[in-house]
Amino acid sequence: MIKSLFARIDSKREELVSFTQELVRIPTINPPGEDYLKCAELLGNRLAKSGFSLLYERAKNTPGDSERYPRHNVIARKEGKTQSGPCVHFNGHLDVVVPGNGWTIDPFEGLVNDGKIYGRGTCDMKGGLATAVIAMEAILEEGIDFPGVIEISGTVDEETGGYGGVAFLAEKGVFSKPRVDHVIIPEPLNVDRVCLGHRGAWWAEVETFGRIAHGSMPFLGDSAIRHMSAFLELLESQLFPALEKKHTRMPVVPEGARKSSLNLQAVHGGEAESYDGLPSPCVADSCRLIMDRRFLIEEDIEEVKAEVTDLLDELADSRSNFRYQIRDIMEFLPTMTDADAPVVKAVSASILNILGKTPEHVISPGTYDQKHIARIGHLHDCIAYGPGILDLAHQPDEYIVIDDMVAAAKVMAASTLKLLGVNI
Repeated sequence: MIKSLFARIDSKREELVSFTQELVRIPTINPPGEDYLKCAELLGNRLAKSGFSLLYERAKNTPGDSERYPRHNVIARKEGKTQSGPCVHFNGHLDVVVPGNGWTIDPFEGLVNDGKIYGRGTCDMKGGLATAVIAMEAILEEGIDFPGVIEISGTVDEETGGYGGVAFLAEKGVFSKPRVDHVIIPEPLNVDRVCLGHRGAWWAEVETFGRIAHGSMPFLGDSAIRHMSAFLELLESQLFPALEKKHTRMPVVPEGARKSSLNLQAVHGGEAESYDGLPSPCVADSCRLIMDRRFLIEEDIEEVKAEVTDLLDELADSRSNFRYQIRDIMEFLPTMTDADAPVVKAVSASILNILGKTPEHVISPGTYDQKHIARIGHLHDCIAYGPGILDLAHQPDEYIVIDDMVAAAKVMAASTLKLLGVNI
C-alpha cells in the first residue's frame, strides 16, 4: 500500500508545482487582505473534485473585515468509510505579507528554476498548503479505506494575528473535540523538523504626552518626543540587558531566539506622517511607540508587562511632567505540544522512515495559528510541519524546494493514515 501511495505522490509532482503556482498568482496581500475569496474558491473547487464537502465562512466584524476586504475562509471535509474514527485536519493560511523591496523576479509569477518555485508565499505557506492537498488527494486516488475524517482548511489573516481566520473558526468549534482530534499546520519549519509550538507574544502601544507650543519657543511647551526618548533610554540601559539573561528550555530556532526579546516596531510623534509640503513648527504633544515583546514559557505574562510599566512609573516619579498611557494590542501565551502527543509521534516516525533522519523537535520564534487552536479550541494535539525553509519566510526572492515538497507530501500522507488507524 505505502509504496503505491508514494509512487502516486511522485507522479503528482507536476500537479504539486502547478497548484502552488496557481495559489501564488493570487496576491492575497495582508494587510489589507486582498483576493481572499478568490483564493479560498481556488482551494475549495479543487478539493470538491476529490469529493470534499465545502463550507465557506466569512468572519464578519473581525479586524480588517469590510465589504471591500471580506475575510473569507474555507473548510473542506471528506468522511471515510465510517465517521466513528478520528479527524485529521490540515490548516493553511491563505494570506501573504507584502513583497517588499529587493526582488529580482516577479513575486507573483510563480517562477520555477533550478528545482525551486519562487514567489511571495511559496515558503510561507502556500507551498505547504498545496503539499497537504496533494498528499490527501493521493490517499483518495489510491482508494484507501479509512475510518474517520480528513479536513483541510484555508484561512485568513494569520500574518496579522489570525482573528479573522483560525480564531474566528475556533470560536465556532471547528478546532475542538469531538469534531477534530489532530491538527497539522504546514508552516515553513523545514522538512525534517516537527514544530511543537511557539514563544509568547505581547504587543503594546506606549504613548507619552506633552504640551503643544511654537517650535521657536519650545520652552513654552513640553515635548512628548523627549519624554519618549527618556523611556527608550531606560529600555536600552535596563530592560534589554535583562532580557539577554533570560534563556528557555524550549527548543526555539534559531538559537538566538532562545532568549526573551523586544522589538521596537514603530515610533510616531509630532507631525502626522501624511502631511504635504513643509512641516509646521510645533512642539510634539504626543508620541507613540509600538512594542513587540516575545517571551518564554518560563515567564509569566503579568511579570512581562510589569517590566515595562515599572520603568514608566519610575519616570513618572522622577521626571518632571512625565505622563503616559499604555494600551494592550494583543497577547498570546507560549504553547508547546507534548513530545509524546499522537500527532508528534506519527509525524516524527514518518520523517524517520521516509527521510532516514531523526526529526528535530523545535519551537517557532514567532507565533502562528496554533495559539488559537490551543487557547480557544482547547485542542493540544497540534503541530506545525511543512516543507518550507524557515529563514526564507517574508524575504525577497522567497522560494520553496520542490523535492522537499514531494518528501513532505509523503510524510503528511503516511502520518495521516497512522493517525486514522490505517495499517500501513
